[in-house]
Amino acid sequence: MIERLTGTLAAVGAEGVVVDVGGVGFLLEVSAITYRDLPAVGAPVVLLTHLQVREDALQLYGFSSDEERELFRLFIGVSKIGPRLAIAALSSRRPVALRQALATGDVAAFSSVPGIGKKTAERLILELKDKVGDLTAPTGASAGAGGVGADDGPLSLARAALVELGFASVEVDKLLVKVDATQPVETIIKQALSGR
Repeated sequence: MIERLTGTLAAVGAEGVVVDVGGVGFLLEVSAITYRDLPAVGAPVVLLTHLQVREDALQLYGFSSDEERELFRLFIGVSKIGPRLAIAALSSRRPVALRQALATGDVAAFSSVPGIGKKTAERLILELKDKVGDLTAPTGASAGAGGVGADDGPLSLARAALVELGFASVEVDKLLVKVDATQPVETIIKQALSGR
């Protein structure tokens, strides 16, 4: 199992991020929250990882924190929640806010994630509520290191990710004019980049 990668952030794009480790580039799929936490391209980076093995592919997922990776692993352990839905859920809020939503039984927080309906959200909470325990976050904890709060919507997270990719704020505003703001963060970013 690949536990983490320490190297240089070689590239970021709609398909994921590339971390160069000793001349080998590893492609990792990451959440919008991890995108937000990434340094500039060319800077040193450390990402925790999870390797998903399928019959036809090996997919590497990257995380900026232990909490995010732990939640990812909990999510994919729930029936009908695969890695893509887990990443979508992780893109919606910071780990502290997601754990609070699980602990308090906030169905709306999960059913608002594209691909997760009300029944799946209820099952997710039912199966994971006891695993996250009783959680009370200190004031301001939901903002995290990247400054993205729990209430940031997909458009706001996509905007932050594009700025982190190196686009100027003015250019990002132009790119986001024609996107469908109801889509998941990853789709909004892809639409914005394809419209260039």
